[in-house]
Amino acid sequence: MATDLRVLRKTDWNAWYDNLIRAFGGVAESAEERELWDDLTEHDRAIGVWDGDQCVGTAGAFTFRVTVPGGASVPAAGITMVSVAATHRRRGLLRAMMRRQLDDIRSWGEPLAVLTASEPVIYGRFGYGAATQQYNVEVDTTRVRLSVPHGTDDVHLRYAPPAEVADACEAVYARRVPERPGMLARQPGWERLGLLDPESDRGGQSPLQCVVAERGGEVVGYTRFRIKGDWDHSGARNAVHLKDLEALDPAAHAALWRFLFDIDLTSKVVAYARPVDEAWLHMVSDVRRCQVRMRDGLYVRLVEVGAALEARTYQAPVDVVFEVEDAFCPWNEGRWRLTGDAKGASCARTDDSADLALSVRELGAVYLGGVSLASLAAAGRVRELRRGALAEASVGFSSAVAPWLPHGF
Repeated sequence: MATDLRVLRKTDWNAWYDNLIRAFGGVAESAEERELWDDLTEHDRAIGVWDGDQCVGTAGAFTFRVTVPGGASVPAAGITMVSVAATHRRRGLLRAMMRRQLDDIRSWGEPLAVLTASEPVIYGRFGYGAATQQYNVEVDTTRVRLSVPHGTDDVHLRYAPPAEVADACEAVYARRVPERPGMLARQPGWERLGLLDPESDRGGQSPLQCVVAERGGEVVGYTRFRIKGDWDHSGARNAVHLKDLEALDPAAHAALWRFLFDIDLTSKVVAYARPVDEAWLHMVSDVRRCQVRMRDGLYVRLVEVGAALEARTYQAPVDVVFEVEDAFCPWNEGRWRLTGDAKGASCARTDDSADLALSVRELGAVYLGGVSLASLAAAGRVRELRRGALAEASVGFSSAVAPWLPHGF
């Protein structure tokens, strides 16, 4: 039977979402989680593949704005909820959905598409490059101490019910967004993600707790976390599991991390998906006892090469001609001259000789400034055609602050 790829109807959401859950292992989500994703799903930006009356493929696109080097907030489609039923693999359904999505995104005038990958091998062939990295850590707080900056003791900390201080925490997050590439400006409704706390997802941990950092009565930082109990004959070995932490200045940042390290009856802090240049990593007495592990984060796809490269700024002046390969979105193929600096940039087609040759996947990887063109060249993924062009462009594309995706979608 022929399959039908179409825009998601609201009445089909449950069947569509059930297919997604089954593809990711079939573990049922709580009613609270299901309701949140139902509310957040943008039906007119989601597609499904149907075999008769059965949904066998899903893909969605959230309306996001992502911070790029220079602090601009650029429209981006947040690709999400991608799945193909195990019964319908190797029939070209994923490719068909990726084709439809990128055509749609281009028609919507959004120069970027971003996603997180369940398996990194999947999306490179569609032009997505791994643009951010993140740390997972497990800190032995019985052996590791923090050396905090001046002013930390002036920060006042207090417990607060997470829902009661949600607006203040969102205000802190919003002020942080322009400061780091990769951060997402949260649209209405997304604040609920940080408060999501179904008992079925806690894995034996406590309900969500929240502590805010204040100075002069103003909230300047917050952390959300849970405690997992672990007692034996020797006493308590409880673990702090960090969910969120944002702060507006170094002292507030240090005060919140010191608090997490010093919670009574705990012996470790476990944190996932933290920025690779986060300041507390330089405050610890013994980084080896922090068990730092790196993994990939946000994947970036340039839907419109010219518009995307013009949307960001550059650490140092650049004047480079790229020979871009993009078989999946051929409108991007060819030569592009990029000129720019810290004030702005322009990017247009050109007949001039190319300086660097690469695919659109590599442009996505370097776009937020966290991956070096030079490192990709060393891996054979960028070719230098004009001597010196690689070093110049590598410096220009870099970011003073490591890009980071603060939460999944």
